[in-house]
Amino acid sequence: MTIEFPIIADDMGNISAMLGMIHPNKGTNTVRAVLIIDPEGILRAMFYYPHELGRNIDEILRAVKGIQTADKFKVAIPANWPNNELIGDKVIVPPATDEKTAEDRMKQYKGYAWWFVYKELEK
Repeated sequence: MTIEFPIIADDMGNISAMLGMIHPNKGTNTVRAVLIIDPEGILRAMFYYPHELGRNIDEILRAVKGIQTADKFKVAIPANWPNNELIGDKVIVPPATDEKTAEDRMKQYKGYAWWFVYKELEK
């Protein structure tokens, strides 16, 4: 079997200590962490799980897809997307940067207020 992504071994514990993955009350046991790093090497999200709690792969995949979608379409992703309780699979339009744009937002998009408008995701 070929592993097609980088795996980091931290035999000395230096990287895990630097990233805060050693729980202070658990001896040398690591806190299970998932770090989402984009192609430019920027840390975009991190999830920490105590070793007593399993990871949620659905949430990790949702986060990766959400970051990719936000970057591609210059939008924001709501909680529980694409199954958000208020707007479903729609995406949030970034906030207005001037008064005229803020006034026009409710005419241009659906929303709850000028600062929270949403739209269908472009295909």
